[in-house]
Amino acid sequence: MQYAAARPDCPVCEDPRQYVPVSGQAWTTMEELQASHENVFRPEGELTGIGTQPKFGIGQRALLEPSGVLWDCVTLLDDATAAEIEARGGLRAIAISHPHYYSAMVDWGRRFGCEVWLHEDDREWVMREDACLRFWSGETCDLGEGLTLIRCGGHFPGGTVLHRGRDLLCGDIVQVIPDRGWVSFMYSFPNHIPLPESEIRRIERALEPFDFDRLYGAWWGTVIERDGKEIVRRSAQRYVDALHGKLP
Repeated sequence: MQYAAARPDCPVCEDPRQYVPVSGQAWTTMEELQASHENVFRPEGELTGIGTQPKFGIGQRALLEPSGVLWDCVTLLDDATAAEIEARGGLRAIAISHPHYYSAMVDWGRRFGCEVWLHEDDREWVMREDACLRFWSGETCDLGEGLTLIRCGGHFPGGTVLHRGRDLLCGDIVQVIPDRGWVSFMYSFPNHIPLPESEIRRIERALEPFDFDRLYGAWWGTVIERDGKEIVRRSAQRYVDALHGKLP
């Protein structure tokens, strides 16, 4: 999470979904990050992944899709990254699943002259207001070129996934887990706080009108190649069963 100015606290870190490590908070600047890290571009399924190395923060990677939409965000932005993206046609929009991936979204939006789409239900977590931020409301939002934002809720009230043809870009609103035959859902992944049945059913209802096969998670290699919709359906039922004491 990038702030407009230095401050002694971090509301995101202090929220039950995240944590302050035993070593305490550590702050940095974009200039320091540029001096010690770089972004890499790699194929990720049919899309292009953009991730920072060495690992920074929770280590997520963003996804660049062919029409010029960046899904989710990373913190580092430097001239080399901008040049690579411009060579691929630039960005027409940035869309972000939830506040844990807001990263340096204002810097990215300003650099590429594009809007950053966020669900208004998560507006309280925006720590740096800017004219490039575009808040959408309701349950779906059409980004054009066959792309639809879907509000699932769950992890955050405005938790969003991106539907693209037969693909679902889901961040960790729908979490791709090591067993690629299943997915999971949580209120807090690091603190192991589950979601109630009502939120699991909300996610199911939000996704029901859409067909999809491939799921893209939030980290390198977290791609499920086929049967995505059925995997989400049966995983939701397994989760609800476990809440009621019926273990696999």
